[in-house]
Amino acid sequence: MKKYAMILLTTVITGSLMLSGCGKNAEQHNSSSDSHAASTGEMHHSDSGELPEGLQEKKNPTYPVGSQAVMSTDHMAGMKGAEATIVGAYDTTAYTVSYTPTTGGDTVKNHKWVIQEEIQDHTDQPYAAGAEVVLNADHMPGMKGAKATIDSAEQTTVYMVDYTPTTGGDPVKNHKWVTEEELSIQ
Repeated sequence: MKKYAMILLTTVITGSLMLSGCGKNAEQHNSSSDSHAASTGEMHHSDSGELPEGLQEKKNPTYPVGSQAVMSTDHMAGMKGAEATIVGAYDTTAYTVSYTPTTGGDTVKNHKWVIQEEIQDHTDQPYAAGAEVVLNADHMPGMKGAKATIDSAEQTTVYMVDYTPTTGGDPVKNHKWVTEEELSIQ
């Protein structure tokens, strides 16, 4: 009887954990804090640090590689208030975009950030709000190859960062992208 109870308890806990990680959150919210939330089940990370072709390093960035900064954004649960280590700093145009994932599902609105070099067949000139593009970025399932509409554009420095979520869990390596405005000195 004791063995049966332990098996049942383990099954219930495992099932609960699995269900809590499977919540559908295809549409990201756009709050007044200039953020979008994505469930950690939707967003995925590549720890390769691979950069899009043509991306230029920022000379003398506000936050140099190896320095520490605090994130004030909540692109994902556990980002806001987390200490970030700067892995790279790049000069580019960052976009918020809305797109329908190639894997199906609801439109993702105001996704932050896709950069100029992550747009298929991009030009040197920034895209204006309302422009339709095809994404080369692979930040989330169904993003790469998706048709997108540019919601806004911002010429800025973007940073690739490593951090440990304030909500706990595994460290995140080479997160793409956080803008300069979303970072502050500790």
